[in-house]
Amino acid sequence: MTTEQNVAIITEFVAAWSRLDPDELATYFAEDGSYHNMPVGPVVGRDNVRAMIAAFTADWTTTQWDLLNIVGAGDVVIAERLDRTEAGDKRVDLPCTGVFEMEDGKIK
Repeated sequence: MTTEQNVAIITEFVAAWSRLDPDELATYFAEDGSYHNMPVGPVVGRDNVRAMIAAFTADWTTTQWDLLNIVGAGDVVIAERLDRTEAGDKRVDLPCTGVFEMEDGKIK
């Protein structure tokens, strides 16, 4: 995959969060991919990532991840975001940066 393709995949992944569909989000990961959401330890394996996303977002009613900056170099994509999430009447705007290592079009 080219850098541009990897950046496009991560751009789609960031946008997909607004649908709050753990099954869809898990498809972006390699079978043995990992998700490391600080400060919690990494979760390894697509099925485990899916379960973690489902648990993590269970109380969310809406989320919109605003992509502020994105850059790629080969199989690495870095995305600076502002994650805007609501869980009932609670709202959190969380600035963060994701570093994605890609392999064959999937998050490794």
